[in-house]
Amino acid sequence: MSRLDHRPSAARAATTGVIGTIGTLALTLSVSPASAATADPRPAARDQTRIGAPTPLTIARQAVAPATYTVESGDTLWDISRRVGIELSALRAANGLEATTVIHPGQVLVLPGGIAPAAESSAPVARADTSTGATATYGVNAGDTLWAIADAHGVSLDALLQANGLGRDAIIYPGQVLAIPGPAAVLRATPAAVETPVPMAAPATDLDAEQIENARTIIRVGRELGVPDRGIAIALATAMVESWIRNLDWGDRDSLGMFQQRPSTGWGSPDQVRDPVLSTTAFFEGVSGPDGLITRGLLDVPGWESMDFGAAAQSVQVSAYPERYGPWEQTAYAWLAALG
Repeated sequence: MSRLDHRPSAARAATTGVIGTIGTLALTLSVSPASAATADPRPAARDQTRIGAPTPLTIARQAVAPATYTVESGDTLWDISRRVGIELSALRAANGLEATTVIHPGQVLVLPGGIAPAAESSAPVARADTSTGATATYGVNAGDTLWAIADAHGVSLDALLQANGLGRDAIIYPGQVLAIPGPAAVLRATPAAVETPVPMAAPATDLDAEQIENARTIIRVGRELGVPDRGIAIALATAMVESWIRNLDWGDRDSLGMFQQRPSTGWGSPDQVRDPVLSTTAFFEGVSGPDGLITRGLLDVPGWESMDFGAAAQSVQVSAYPERYGPWEQTAYAWLAALG
């Protein structure tokens, strides 16, 4: 089985390896990435929201046309429901959406109630929660994590999540403003309720064009390497959790690409980990150097075929959130069936 080889070209001349050509919600599934549940598959900074005004009354008893909201890049259903002040379940019901439905930029959603709220600034602003002693704010930068922000401000992760109404699987975006709880913050007995839908089998049309192209690349590379369907499904789920199946040019620390592989830990150069074919091959086969294996891939893990779905993904990714992969199992198999 061929492995990625980072030796100089002269050293590689003696070896043969052929790699085909075509890497954290959120998909945007209304669930998280790297959190499998609320991730928004569109990490790009949000533009100014556009909300249509209700149709004016022409006669005293004429019904008001429903207000609408045009989805922007980076929006999630949960964010929209919070912004306009309605329940997430009501927003879904008004638009006939399921928990796994993906929304897309330009899509027009009906807002139940018939009254359009005023447009807000593009970045969601977390307001100070006096019940948790929040007295300061922090603007999220690219590469930030909730844990790192909490640690830098000397507060617990739970306190930071509670102050902002976030769950442990929440996704944050550059430009987002978080409330920082003060030293007097006291955690409530139960955290703020954040709906966390469980991913279910969804048709391939729930992915946008970029995600479909990347998913097909993962499937094709897996087929070429002789990886069984279970391994390809694990790769698809991993890419969704890590990057929303998008070839990201940013991530935690130096993580890049669909699988958020880190050049500093031996996954390859920045260009290599952002190459969809090379990064997928590395996920399956690992990366080898002059002295042998540098990073192990899924096929290097003994008994991966009989492991729990999420545990198998975690054996490669070594994530701080190992519980996020498993919920995508059924959905990953649905994508494989539709695209493979």
